[in-house]
Amino acid sequence: MSALEDTLALHIRAHKLPDPVREYPFAKAIGRRWRFDFAWPDLRVAAEVEGGIYSGGRHTRGKGFEQDAEKYNQATVMGWDVVRFSAGMIRSGKAVETIKRLLEMKGRAHG
Repeated sequence: MSALEDTLALHIRAHKLPDPVREYPFAKAIGRRWRFDFAWPDLRVAAEVEGGIYSGGRHTRGKGFEQDAEKYNQATVMGWDVVRFSAGMIRSGKAVETIKRLLEMKGRAHG
């Protein structure tokens, strides 16, 4: 887990949102080892931290981008709502606000 993921986890706790499952394996049934950084399985909501987008990290290179697209498309087919966040979105609080709105829409946010 990255420092960025830890920051988002802290924001989630500070906003008193339901605790997510971290590193949730969502595609075992189809024989894949895909995991979400954060998941609320009962709501089929997931949040992904996209690190390294300005430094040429895995998520921005061809093969990594295609693998991410395959993962997110499969999640959608399986009924998941997946939101993706950059470092700036996490640090500014936009990420946690988006998660809060999505969980509220799903009827489960506490705070």
